[in-house]
Amino acid sequence: MKNPGDQSTNYYNSSNLKKVPELIRLAPQAAESFFAFEKEVYHELHTIPLKTKELIALAVAHVTGCPYCIDVHTQKFKSLGGTREEMFEAVLVATSTQAGAVLSHATHSLLAFEEEHSPREERTEEPPSPGTPSCFC
Repeated sequence: MKNPGDQSTNYYNSSNLKKVPELIRLAPQAAESFFAFEKEVYHELHTIPLKTKELIALAVAHVTGCPYCIDVHTQKFKSLGGTREEMFEAVLVATSTQAGAVLSHATHSLLAFEEEHSPREERTEEPPSPGTPSCFC
């Protein structure tokens, strides 16, 4: 049995990134398009300074929950002179924005709760088979 603190048991082990070249080989044209897009966004568009782009990426990485992106964009932001205070403030902005989105989406719950009939009653297609979820999100 492996030690729980052992990095090899961690699903988000940075060594997993060594598999990226294998993924690129599986879909080389798509990978090439992605990397060209990424290069354009970070290095060819200049309206937003690179340090700010990395700060935005860092905040977004926290919303998406990708530990690889958090690590990469933290290091890039730091290398561009970013501070811990700026980083954490950006994370707090992302936190507040995500919480605000959840709160504003709660209006849909209120509307659904106030409806007199089930949304399923409005459908004309076949009802789902037993065991099929009625929500596909």
